[in-house]
Amino acid sequence: MARPVAPTEQPIVEFHRVSKTFGEVRAVDDISFEIRRGEFFSLLGPSGCGKTTTLRLLAGFERPDLERGEIRIEGQAVHDRRPYERPIGMVFQNYAIFPHLSVERNVAFGLEQHRVPRSEIPERVARALEMVRLDPGTFSRRMPNQLSGGQRQRVALARALVLRPAILLLDEPLGAIDLKLRKEMQLELKQLNQQLGITFVYVTHDQEEALTMSDRIAVMDNARIAQLGTPAEIYENPRTGFVARFIGESNFFTGRVAGREGATWTVAGPLGAFRVPDAPGLGAGAEVTIAVRPEWMDLCPPDAVPACENGVPGTVRDVIYLGETMHVIVALADGASCTVALRNEGQLIKPLRWKRGDGAMVHWLPEDCQILELP
Repeated sequence: MARPVAPTEQPIVEFHRVSKTFGEVRAVDDISFEIRRGEFFSLLGPSGCGKTTTLRLLAGFERPDLERGEIRIEGQAVHDRRPYERPIGMVFQNYAIFPHLSVERNVAFGLEQHRVPRSEIPERVARALEMVRLDPGTFSRRMPNQLSGGQRQRVALARALVLRPAILLLDEPLGAIDLKLRKEMQLELKQLNQQLGITFVYVTHDQEEALTMSDRIAVMDNARIAQLGTPAEIYENPRTGFVARFIGESNFFTGRVAGREGATWTVAGPLGAFRVPDAPGLGAGAEVTIAVRPEWMDLCPPDAVPACENGVPGTVRDVIYLGETMHVIVALADGASCTVALRNEGQLIKPLRWKRGDGAMVHWLPEDCQILELP
């Protein structure tokens, strides 16, 4: 088994001010980013945000608008290179397996098209099937209609890997398989990325999937990149309200900076005053929008807010059982609601103390306020 290969800082893919227009619709709008050699890079966003178009531009299935912009692979501009002339493999959402060909012939197809010597093909096909945990002796002769959804997904992956691409493009390849297998395949894909040293570029709308597998994530919104960073940076320090809403859950509070107390600023809002950490752009009179993750909050009786913490009063509206956690929905005085995620310590033995109609204070640390960019 190959040793894990860590990503390097050297970019293998570069997008510089790339746009793509279909008629009057701007599908990709002036995006610039780099993908490092060997990393697992995800394009994440809702339907219609531009992530699949970005992948197709990299693959060569679409051409960028000509007025400006450049795509480079391994330092070379690729605008004039057809898909088969680029050092890429691709796994599609529907797998695109040929139904009339056996597993062995499906995996060998790309090698035949690239005129690889026939004597090399059987060994390379067998090795590719082993990479994706399909025993060649068992599966080589099977037809696609004799495979499960997960096995067809592995065949599609083997067909891409057999070409030994520098970059593997994956367009929501796990969407058609069940949840348990999807979680297993997430870990297997990440392991393959580490072992082979191939750069993976992965398109998904599933936030958990991106957080699980990625070295870095580009969150796309409205044809642009809203934020690019590691999973921890994206989740723990979202720049915009869109990112805070799209990645996990967040509670939002607004106000205006009233003054400074040491290392924190006091913000006056509809629900009272709360404190936020120092950040660029803060100053007396500045408008502030913050996001706070539900798991960073807690509940206490109205008169028991811990010293040096923020607190807003409310009434418990609902308690939702989610297995590992309990979500307590609190109605606030301004008509909004706040979600607090509490650890489930066993509802049959140690039930949660909060019930619908209880008065409570939602409280959290000032440093857990994520200050968002204003639109």
